[in-house]
Amino acid sequence: LPATMSSPATPDSVWPRVAKLFLLLLQLCAPRASPRPHRCPDACICTSDLLSCSRQMLRRVPQALPPTTTTLDLSHNALSQLHDHWLAALPHLEALHISHNQIRDLYPRAFHNASFLRHLDMSSNHLQAVERHYFEALVSLEELLLYDNHIKRVDENAFAKLSDLRKVYLSWNNLTTFPFHAVQGLGIHKLRTLDLSSNSLSSIPVEVLAALPENVGNGLYLHNNPIRCSCQLYLMLQRWNQRGFSSVKDFSEEHTCKVSDNAPRSLIKFLKHRDMFENCSAGTEDAHLSHLEVVVGQPVLLTCNSSNSSLPHAATTSMWITPHHEPIKHPGNSNRSLEVYGNGSLRIAAAKPWLSGVYVGLAMNSPYNFSRMCEFNVTVLYPKAAGETFSTGLTTLLGCIVSLVLVIIYLYLTPCRCLGCCRKPAPLSPPQECSAQSSILSTTPPATDGPHRKASANKHVVFLEPIRETQNGRIRLALGEDFPDSKHPKVLQLKSDSESISSVFSDTPIVS
Repeated sequence: LPATMSSPATPDSVWPRVAKLFLLLLQLCAPRASPRPHRCPDACICTSDLLSCSRQMLRRVPQALPPTTTTLDLSHNALSQLHDHWLAALPHLEALHISHNQIRDLYPRAFHNASFLRHLDMSSNHLQAVERHYFEALVSLEELLLYDNHIKRVDENAFAKLSDLRKVYLSWNNLTTFPFHAVQGLGIHKLRTLDLSSNSLSSIPVEVLAALPENVGNGLYLHNNPIRCSCQLYLMLQRWNQRGFSSVKDFSEEHTCKVSDNAPRSLIKFLKHRDMFENCSAGTEDAHLSHLEVVVGQPVLLTCNSSNSSLPHAATTSMWITPHHEPIKHPGNSNRSLEVYGNGSLRIAAAKPWLSGVYVGLAMNSPYNFSRMCEFNVTVLYPKAAGETFSTGLTTLLGCIVSLVLVIIYLYLTPCRCLGCCRKPAPLSPPQECSAQSSILSTTPPATDGPHRKASANKHVVFLEPIRETQNGRIRLALGEDFPDSKHPKVLQLKSDSESISSVFSDTPIVS
């Protein structure tokens, strides 16, 4: 230090040191900038770990998603594509809801940054298939919802790498086949639900499914599929039903099988009518669907041509399958609304709307071999009302006109009790008794006066009122106060009678 101080410092050596010291002081004194908070995307709702952008009609995924999100809801929008690595900004995502969108396909690496995703809901979209690359990166996936799409094919390795998969929902699609042998690679001890109901599965490998553990069979849903009837299928499902498997016990009415490949409508609830399908097989005859329209209440007879059946007529019995997938044999059902005759004909006693549908006629050879004979599509119609010539609009208009005429009659025509006495009396003729409410205006007094009548010189209006006590059909006059001889007993009687009647009808006299 003394040596340094003794020698003078040159400007070239001092200024660099001063500059470094100045920069160091700025770094120490400057306030530290706080980290920028993560903004919530527009039209979305953000909480601590939930991001909801549902029902916003979004056509693309919002950008700048908060990285703290563990649950993302994009359901009920208009998304059509999910690009590669679109979840890279969400490292903690565990649940993703993209149902009710328009997604038809997935990019190869759409889920390559979602290794912690456990729940994925892509139901009610437009997916056509389940390819191998769709979900292979979701190694932690436990629940996969793909129901209500248009899926026709599932790749056999689509779920090969999903060792933690517990539930797969593929119902309400267009599957005709499914790689059941690939179920062995679905973490066989963790899989609990495989829903394939309400598809178009026509055949299943019964020997593969029968070897599955009980936990898989308990959650394997196959109802509402046109699976071909076979003894192996019946025995497997019957065994699962006896063990109390939910997939069979809870949907025993919906388990149907197809009797014939050429009769796609010949579906039978074989678990409900199990006594008929313990040893079944189907023929391959062909037949045409006949259409028949009947009126409600009309009896119907459905007859099959026996030549369509290759089985000997003497060795066969007939059976019909109703639109409700119930078999009907001779003599018929319990209430006899459907009867099967000895020649194989089916008689509907009285057509009802709920009896409409396709009836399949089968020839049954002992013990339980079936061959299709015919099909009838019965439509029950309501009869058209006889004599109906007016439409509803015209009838309504006619009713309005009649109502208007009646109102006019009521307002402008005074009702009368008798027709003869309502006519205008002839001049100089004595008034009738029933004209109690009518008045006769005259400018001159009558030419002749009857007994007890006197004409007033200054009066021009005379009211004729009925009197309860009449004499020979003649009535008395109701006179005014200033009528001459008003003190006469007869006049007093006329006044009292006229006052009692005028109090009821309250007619105001008109004086000129």
